[in-house]
Amino acid sequence: MAAEKVDTLVVGGGQAGIAMSEHLGRAGVSHVVLERARIAERWRTERWDSLVANGPAWHDRFPGLEFQDADPDAFVAKDDVADYFVKYAEMIDAPVRCGVEVKSVRRIPGSRAFHVVTSAGEFEAKNVVAATGPFQKPIIPPVIPADSGLLQIHSNCYRNPEQLPEGGVLVVGAGSSGVQIADELSRSGRKVWLSVGPHDRPPRSYRGRDFVWWLGVLGKWDIARQEPGREHVTIAVSGARGGETIDFRRLAQQGITLLGRTESFENGTVRFAGDVATQVNAGDANYLSLLDEADAYVERMGLDLPEEPEARQMVSDPECLRNPVTALDAAAEGVTSVIWATGYGVDYGWLEVDTFDEGGRPRHLRGISDEPGVYFLGLPWQSRRGSSFIWGVWHDAKHIADHILTQASYFDYNDEACARAGAEAPVKAVAQG
Repeated sequence: MAAEKVDTLVVGGGQAGIAMSEHLGRAGVSHVVLERARIAERWRTERWDSLVANGPAWHDRFPGLEFQDADPDAFVAKDDVADYFVKYAEMIDAPVRCGVEVKSVRRIPGSRAFHVVTSAGEFEAKNVVAATGPFQKPIIPPVIPADSGLLQIHSNCYRNPEQLPEGGVLVVGAGSSGVQIADELSRSGRKVWLSVGPHDRPPRSYRGRDFVWWLGVLGKWDIARQEPGREHVTIAVSGARGGETIDFRRLAQQGITLLGRTESFENGTVRFAGDVATQVNAGDANYLSLLDEADAYVERMGLDLPEEPEARQMVSDPECLRNPVTALDAAAEGVTSVIWATGYGVDYGWLEVDTFDEGGRPRHLRGISDEPGVYFLGLPWQSRRGSSFIWGVWHDAKHIADHILTQASYFDYNDEACARAGAEAPVKAVAQG
């Protein structure tokens, strides 16, 4: 069977792929979106049961469609987020083909086009957009051996407390996933230890406005790149129970034991750095600095937003901050499970082109790769801080679609110039004769 020809092939049918399809469709670019499972599959099957969006409904969406039956300030449940993207794909008539896995993409030698092999046949495409997002390959650091007797899972496999064996739980990672999972386990009656690393912890709401609003008006969503040394700083924020500010000291008051960064394991004992107070204090400093900027903005712009002095009140340091625990004997403390909320790596093994660094990360500028015709979408910090968020990926997709159109105009000119040259050649030959 001959390969199906298409101008642009989009790999991935999540938020990035649907955004890309909208902008390509508007531009009149023929394209196909291939998704190996269902639209927005990871929202359905690679998240815990109680997860809600980390941003309010008015903000974490595409411009063309609001969440139905949701208060603008509500935090939408994960399955409703997935349903939203299905509805959006239907609204824009996105050419999505589900259940199709892309196995390889190679440039056809001496050609502008790529040969794409999938589980449902072959394609020939002038452009390929890798819209598989940032959550591709769960990372579990090789700290605790598999034969330790502890159940170890990544946060993408956690569903609910009943899934785990009886006993205490060590949660490693203090970004949004780690703190929300640790909190849920603690509220279910589990004894929980939480290993805390570098993090920012913005206020969920301040002076009547959600933190996403503050990051917007203060220009922080548009910051183009991370500061050196902050590549592994996560954001601790939660939309659970209507949205709440993450406060590690209050989590400790709730019964969670805060620990420093997880370092090693030997003879049944997990060891931690003694830096938990340093990490928590750094998160507090980030929190307070945002309040300072917000207050200054309110005064400068003359906004009628109520003061909130109680937001600056801090509870006293718990025992685990005053006297850090640096060793945890799992058997003695009754720990039976470890949940690694330690992020993800990328996996582009199917994309066989020369546009990756030594660590397998894409070389690109705002999603435009070193390899002509290859694009990336949905990456953290792709063009700005907000790139991996729902609204951010929509704007990045527009930039890529514009670039695809611009490149097509150059090739159109080349084809026309070659045709003119070919038509003029016989006339010149006759004149010379």
